[in-house]
Amino acid sequence: MFAQTPIVLRAARLLDIETGRMLTPGEVLVKGERIVETGAAVRHPAGAEVIDLGNRTILPGLIDAHVHLFLHPGAEDLQTVEESVPQRTIVAVLAARADLMAGFTAERDMGTEGAGAADTAVRNAIDQALVPGPRLRISGNAIDILGGHEDAIGYNPAQHVLPNATWANNAAELVAVIRAQFKEGADFIKIYETGRDAFRDGRFSTPYQYTEAELRAAVEEAARVGKHIAVHATGEPGTLFAARAGVVSIDHADQLSAETMKLMRDKQIFAVPTFTISEYFANHAASPEQAARQHQMLELHAHEFRAQLAAGVPMAVGSDVGPFPHGTQAREFVLMVEYGMQPLAALQAGTLNGAKLLGWQDRIGALKPGYFADIVAVPGDPLQDIAVVQKVSFVMKGGVVYRRD
Repeated sequence: MFAQTPIVLRAARLLDIETGRMLTPGEVLVKGERIVETGAAVRHPAGAEVIDLGNRTILPGLIDAHVHLFLHPGAEDLQTVEESVPQRTIVAVLAARADLMAGFTAERDMGTEGAGAADTAVRNAIDQALVPGPRLRISGNAIDILGGHEDAIGYNPAQHVLPNATWANNAAELVAVIRAQFKEGADFIKIYETGRDAFRDGRFSTPYQYTEAELRAAVEEAARVGKHIAVHATGEPGTLFAARAGVVSIDHADQLSAETMKLMRDKQIFAVPTFTISEYFANHAASPEQAARQHQMLELHAHEFRAQLAAGVPMAVGSDVGPFPHGTQAREFVLMVEYGMQPLAALQAGTLNGAKLLGWQDRIGALKPGYFADIVAVPGDPLQDIAVVQKVSFVMKGGVVYRRD
């Protein structure tokens, strides 16, 4: 539980994430689970505990809008075949803790990859303070077509190996699966809209999985109960179908047409680039040929990312952590800056924009009175060196201190 005694956090710097102004020094007054006051100097109520963070920068808690708590490094498809759902749920609990300790106080879990609605239990356990972890928006099992991106392809058909997502092959089936997932506790729905991808002779291509009309049916069904659809979509025409249908985010977004980018800007549909997973796969490829292809694909995405920034596409930080170790995904901020984003914009993508994408823009994502006291501290100045976000040394979530190095 959060402390009843007021806490004053003090550090050499505090970043006003909305304006980009760096306060020197900076202080935050926390009472219970909420922020009461921020500034260069705040009230120090009688009996308040003062935590002096020294030469660090106070930031809002980080938000990763694309994680997989139920995955870990290794053969992704085999995890779902060899590991039971209870075993994978234990892995997810440990992953949630690792992410929190790395400064990620809120996350969007983008599919359990075959573990059904087990993420409901993880989210609820965190909410009930039974286990430590970020605030979670969960999607249950993602949705895919028969023979699609996450189907079990390449196995002995006689074994009837289950897919890593739930099948839905038309609009009516999409609606039925969406209703079932909401019944089981999902906060939003993830749909695989493209895949599998191909990159040949320098050209990228990917088939769409659902038509625009099918996606629109899914969006309308989710909207009926005040919820949203997010899509895995890497390229055209699936990304255009998704933007026209009105999804809340297009995750990966390797290649977007001018029309798609305009729609995303106008409708404020977030792109979630997930560069870190691409870099990880390129650096851990099975062969030199595969590594070269993965690096070429990453370079293409970086080029496209710069065009997306220029077109005004809104961005949110999402790493796709799971296939690479949980707790290391702040690398995403570094890559977004390396590929063309300003440090402040990257930090806003991983705080303000992440909060908006998760539907919590009035609760988290900034250091403001009345917001949850989700606060981290990093050494140095992240506006000068974004890499310091990989060195979080203080974590508070909801007024509770989880890390204090």
